[in-house]
Amino acid sequence: MPQINSQTATSQIVAASALRAQQARMRIIAENIANADSTARTPGGDPYRRQNPIFEPHAVGGGEGVRLARVEPDQKAFKQEYNPGHPGADATGYVKMPNVETLLESLDMRAAQRAYEANLNVIETARALDTKTLEILKR
Repeated sequence: MPQINSQTATSQIVAASALRAQQARMRIIAENIANADSTARTPGGDPYRRQNPIFEPHAVGGGEGVRLARVEPDQKAFKQEYNPGHPGADATGYVKMPNVETLLESLDMRAAQRAYEANLNVIETARALDTKTLEILKR
């Protein structure tokens, strides 16, 4: 029986690493959404640049989990909007707008929430399996 317990413990540890990774992903997405309208305050300056979470495999508790390796700025070009009265407008009256697409960020947030829920279910199922195994052994 120790092997079963070890397997469920490993699955819980791996799922917990994925929970932390998805939580970090959701924080980054929330930051992107919050700054979707953040423009420069100086003429011709750059606005907020969308951030991308980068994940990597990570050895945890006898298994392979995942962790946030780094956050990289999205190099996609900024959109420009004509608004000569804006403090961030350049000499031609154009303001650089953040490269954040709120619809795509919302969809990514939903995917991160589903991944978080799936890993939470893995942990709950592993705990239920351990509990059921103990109940059977008590008989």
